[in-house]
Amino acid sequence: MMDNEVLDFDIGVGVSSGGDVDDDAIDIEHHALDDDDMLDSPIMPCGNGLVGNSGNYFPNQEEPCDLLDLEPFDGLEFESEEAAKAFYNSYARRIGFSTRVSSSRRSRRDGAIIQRQFVCAKEGFRNMNEKRTKDREIKRPRTITRVGCKASLSVKMQDSGKWLVSGFVKDHNHELVPPDQVHCLRSHRQISGPAKTLIDTLQAAGMGPRRIMSALIKEYGGISKVGFTEVDCRNYMRNNRQKSIEGEIQLLLDYLRQMNADNPNFFYAVQGSDDQSVGNVFWADPKARMDFTYFGDTVTFDTTYRSNRYRLPFAPFTGVNHHGQPILFGCAFIINETEASFLWLFNTWLAAMSTHPPVSITTDHDAVIRAAIMQVFPGARHRFCKWHIFKKCQEKLSHVFLKHPSFESDFHKCVNMTESVEDFESCWFSLLDKYELRDHEWLQAIYSDRRQWVPVYLRDTFFAEMSLTQRSDSINSYFDGYINASTNLSQFFKLYEKALESRLEKEVKADYDTMNSPPVLKTPSPMEKQASELYTRKLFMRFQEELVGTLTFMASKADDDGDLVTYQVAKYGEALKAHFVKFNVLEMRANCSCQMFEFSGIICRHILAVFRVTNLLTLPPYYILKRWTRNAKSSVIFDDYNLHAYANYLESHTVRYNTLRHKASNFVQEAGKSLYTCDVAVVALQEAAKTVSLAMNKEVRRTMANRHFKASSVTDGKRMCCNEDCQQEVLVQPEPEDEMDKKINQLRNELELANRKCEAYRTNLLSVLKEMEEQKLQVSIKVQNIKISLKDNL
Repeated sequence: MMDNEVLDFDIGVGVSSGGDVDDDAIDIEHHALDDDDMLDSPIMPCGNGLVGNSGNYFPNQEEPCDLLDLEPFDGLEFESEEAAKAFYNSYARRIGFSTRVSSSRRSRRDGAIIQRQFVCAKEGFRNMNEKRTKDREIKRPRTITRVGCKASLSVKMQDSGKWLVSGFVKDHNHELVPPDQVHCLRSHRQISGPAKTLIDTLQAAGMGPRRIMSALIKEYGGISKVGFTEVDCRNYMRNNRQKSIEGEIQLLLDYLRQMNADNPNFFYAVQGSDDQSVGNVFWADPKARMDFTYFGDTVTFDTTYRSNRYRLPFAPFTGVNHHGQPILFGCAFIINETEASFLWLFNTWLAAMSTHPPVSITTDHDAVIRAAIMQVFPGARHRFCKWHIFKKCQEKLSHVFLKHPSFESDFHKCVNMTESVEDFESCWFSLLDKYELRDHEWLQAIYSDRRQWVPVYLRDTFFAEMSLTQRSDSINSYFDGYINASTNLSQFFKLYEKALESRLEKEVKADYDTMNSPPVLKTPSPMEKQASELYTRKLFMRFQEELVGTLTFMASKADDDGDLVTYQVAKYGEALKAHFVKFNVLEMRANCSCQMFEFSGIICRHILAVFRVTNLLTLPPYYILKRWTRNAKSSVIFDDYNLHAYANYLESHTVRYNTLRHKASNFVQEAGKSLYTCDVAVVALQEAAKTVSLAMNKEVRRTMANRHFKASSVTDGKRMCCNEDCQQEVLVQPEPEDEMDKKINQLRNELELANRKCEAYRTNLLSVLKEMEEQKLQVSIKVQNIKISLKDNL
């Protein structure tokens, strides 16, 4: 025995002393963790080894210890503490319980551990007075796992350096776990080296934890032979992802700094400090910032790539250009997904876009993102992406999809095809009753958010989609086909730039087609010709589809409230499916119950049918959104109303015609009620006709006279001499009536000729300006093509 002083310590509840204690021991560490709180590095399951004739336990890399039917006993020796730990854990795995380290004793001389006690994970009892549970409410209390089990193994270090079993308690006070469930116990859940390699490979290929676990189970021949659970796989993959991002985020910051150095208009920002290794990052190139000034009325915050927590945490801001193509408004790397982080991100993006908020914004169905948007964009209409909700529906209701093949179709019809809020509400509850889903929590949740994703609630707001029911191309991710779940940051930059080049090339091609491939007109309508000269090619095709569609619709007057007339528009024989159009005659504006123009910015066939029956031959300026025209990005502002003299004439003539017809219609309806009022009306119309005729002659005479005598001052038959030095009055003799009429007619003809010349000059000038703008665009297209070809060659 050593001369050092011996100090005795009470090890604690459920801890057995199990053997002699060396005299130089000075310290005991008591571990009192719940099974759920055990260290992330549990006792290794099965350090390989053999027991020799002397009772020593030696490591052996060839024969696994779980093949040895060996039970601990007093006096058994181990080469190291780790070997003892591995042996007891291997024994626990065979028997069916989980282990942990309970206490340790240290040497007074050098502080080295000289005694360990390994216990059953159900040893002791939970300490309800622990500091971590004080002064705070526990929302989800953990299951009680401690039941006071006495099973344990104590080992102490000998002078020789070997470790000797000094105490062993075999019996448990609880049921043991069967072999097919032992892999779920904490101390036996270990991811082996080969398993880690396989997980790394499959994660790099974009597979999620569920699919990876399925592959592992198939590879090892059962879940019990895998040795860990899906939760362990998720945790391992999450840690892998975090380490990978932390290691590579500096590459992103270096790239952004270089881009900013090359072009000061390249914007980037990092949450926190520039040198922070983990923090949200945002950037926007000059083109993205400029495009937002033209097309920033509606924005999509595309969270497709962060929808799976193990994928690339990348989220671009996108929009729609005048060709209906997706365009970029900036990109973000979301490392921290808290509300504060999203507040920073949205405020930073808004600052980069010159603080001009969008009319509408679309995101994934996420409560944290919604809370941030409500604070940063209080005036914007926030919409959840309907297609993300449909995708989640397939996960949440997979059992319903399998049991009822017709459910998916009924669900889509209910969401997409209902024409009014009342129709949707009725259809929704009928759907729930039909498939017995009234109590489904997820369906209740999305129903409570229906005003933010069901189309019928959103049609009064502009979202730049070309259809009310079909999925728009703009919903497709800007980076689809380039960036996916397997993309890491080192690959990201090259693919990011390649996507930008490809999108630019497609936009240039659409510009070229618009300028050089005039569309084929399908009707003699001046409105179609007008639209073909204003819209981009793709948008014109969409407008043409609506215009041609009017040929199958009938518009009949349903109500007349003064200047506001309501028309019922429906296909022949389908009055029950009618839409209602309210048409303001004086303002030349119409609103349809389908709200397609409000939602898409493209006039619907129902309004066009009303325009047809009211002889409105050209589109009023209100219905031509510049963002859909070929001049959307032009600095030259064309007056759409006066773009063509003939169109202007038709427009003004139609307004006057409709106004008079509306008044006359009301007059006729009242006057025709009796014979007496009809006779009075006829006399009144005759008098009105004479009055209008006199007014027309008077108007012509007054206009011509004013133009003829505007350089002279006439008073009482006299006028001043045109010579400025002569102050005498010259007597003006009134000309005979016939001579006056001849002169007026002559001046009127001269005026009409001058007006025609002015209109011709004005039209030519606009044509020159338009041609210059088209040539400018053509040059821009050629320059972009040259840049792209040079990059490809490099």
